[in-house]
Amino acid sequence: MLNPADEDFLRSVNLSIFVTSAIVGLLALALGSLLFRQITAPLGALSRAAGAIADGDLGRRVEVRSDDEIGRVARSFNRMAESLAQADAQRQNMMADIAHELRTPLTVIQGNLEALMDGVYDLTPENIAAVHRHTVVLSRLVADLRDLALAEAGQLRLERKPISLAQVIAQVSEGLEAQAREKGVTLKIEASDALPPVEADEQRIAQVLFNLMSNALRHTSSGGTITTSAELRDGRVLTSVRDTGMGIPPEDLPRVFERFYRADRSRARATGGSGLGLTIAKQIVEAHGGQIWAQSWLGAGSTFAFSLPLSGSGIPSSAPRPRHICPQCGKVTESDWRLCAYCGASLIG
Repeated sequence: MLNPADEDFLRSVNLSIFVTSAIVGLLALALGSLLFRQITAPLGALSRAAGAIADGDLGRRVEVRSDDEIGRVARSFNRMAESLAQADAQRQNMMADIAHELRTPLTVIQGNLEALMDGVYDLTPENIAAVHRHTVVLSRLVADLRDLALAEAGQLRLERKPISLAQVIAQVSEGLEAQAREKGVTLKIEASDALPPVEADEQRIAQVLFNLMSNALRHTSSGGTITTSAELRDGRVLTSVRDTGMGIPPEDLPRVFERFYRADRSRARATGGSGLGLTIAKQIVEAHGGQIWAQSWLGAGSTFAFSLPLSGSGIPSSAPRPRHICPQCGKVTESDWRLCAYCGASLIG
């Protein structure tokens, strides 16, 4: 049996243990709450920011406070939000550009037709031809927009086969010869018929070359030269279009393949194209598994070049697509779409 002194000592020890345990427990609870808050607070901020972006607030960002996994998630979230904001801005700019480009020829057509109806203009072949020229411009713009939409959606149909780039270059140059002669520009070709064939859609590659060469022709003054060459390099055929124009400013060069972008802001559609030619060329080349780029020197001209894989290099051909007969225009459309590629009528039924 313990004496009173031993009992007092035992009670003091038990009390010390209880107090120490309580203090340690409270401290652990406080530290755990702090750690839990540090983990859940960034996740809560991410959740609120995600909700804000879902509601349309694309300017919402989260604060990055650490370099751990949560910090990396926050940085990735901010990059995603920035990409969404840029994509939305590009979409809005594109819609504004499309409206502007469509309004110009439509306004001219409407004004000319009203003048013809009111008797201000005589109903002569010349005045009718003026209206027709603007309808051609409008049709070309709509066709460019359609090609661009198909290419960006990955639905641009390519009929791949071995083709000779030298022959395609010659055909496109021949088509632009009269325009170049009228402007006083010399077209030169540096391509050997002995070049190996490339696996490509001949009409689409001709469209790329036409866009590049006509763009060079617009920016080359009288007495200048446009040289189109093709050569074998590193297992691919490299094609380039060089002009002796004024060149492109360095700050504009990275943006030349953007939709509706013109380095010279003063150029109207009648003289500066639709602003879609280079964008479409880029999409077509990349759809073939190739690359396209531009180089320029102020006062010394520009070079636009693209490379394509050789025939038989393993690039798969386009898969066959369903064939539909349009009930309205009667033309055959090979497409996964449910609309006619020629008149836009429904192919269902």
